[in-house]
Amino acid sequence: MRGREDEWTGLMRSAMAGDDAAYHRLLKAVTPVLRAAARRGLARAGQPPDQAEDIVQEILLAVHLKRHTWDSEAPFAPWLFAIGRNKLIDMLRRRGRRIFVNIDDFAETLPGEAPQETVSAGEVASQLNTLPQRQRDVLQSIAVDSTSIKDTAVKYSMSEGAVRVALHRGLAALTAKLRDQ
Repeated sequence: MRGREDEWTGLMRSAMAGDDAAYHRLLKAVTPVLRAAARRGLARAGQPPDQAEDIVQEILLAVHLKRHTWDSEAPFAPWLFAIGRNKLIDMLRRRGRRIFVNIDDFAETLPGEAPQETVSAGEVASQLNTLPQRQRDVLQSIAVDSTSIKDTAVKYSMSEGAVRVALHRGLAALTAKLRDQ
């Protein structure tokens, strides 16, 4: 570990002196270590590890933007890990207190959705006939015939926006009528 930290410090000193290749090698060397640390920090906080990449990117960006604040006489690793710890804490604060529970283990024991009441096709058809002609045509075309909004617009010489409005209004009216029964 000590050898790696000395290497990082040397690379950062070279990078600060203008060696772009050293800076690139430094970032490539620290990235997997930061990724593992971010995953461990997330796991300790009870969070899913899928946010680790975001944290690593924030750390690398902060290193790049704040590299002028690093004391070249000090070791690089503590400075880097302080930034990492702060970025992890910032992300956890932004997310709030959430506990991640993988439900795959419980999928078989979770109750399914309650069956919804259904309405007979005859009732739907009779209520569909009470709608205004344009709404009825649009609903018939999209919901029953499975025609796209674009093709329905062409078929009835309407704009796609007008088709969407007629569809929405028709569905709302049909739902209200069926709910009242």
